[in-house]
Amino acid sequence: MIKIFLFALLFNSLIIAETELVDPKPSIIEPRKIVLSIGSGKSEDIHHILGSANNILKFYGPEKVEMVIVAYYHGIKAVLLENIDIMKRVQALQLYEVEFVACGNTMRTKNIKEDKLLDDVSIATAGLVEIIERQKDGYININP
Repeated sequence: MIKIFLFALLFNSLIIAETELVDPKPSIIEPRKIVLSIGSGKSEDIHHILGSANNILKFYGPEKVEMVIVAYYHGIKAVLLENIDIMKRVQALQLYEVEFVACGNTMRTKNIKEDKLLDDVSIATAGLVEIIERQKDGYININP
């Protein structure tokens, strides 16, 4: 009987374990800085990354996160005006001040004009260089 009680107590403590935030704790003054990249054009992969971005915002709170999502190669599809489901998710994240950046090299290679991009998507010369520079600026690069 005692073994069952101890097991139940241990099991419950594992279920409710909280993520321990390291110092400095995220705040409006010191937000977590995160860069995500979308290189795949598969809708499933794009939705996964957008969902991961949403989960991060939910956990920390959007006021405690600076987030940028860089779309390059086939992932440029995430910031184009062609897919309603993806477009709605991107626009929802933009409401929480998530920044979206399109790769200019990809746009030139694929002959994509700026008017094919969603509103408020900025263009970087090179998507991968943008990620490198964000990392140098203190952003954490996450590849879900």
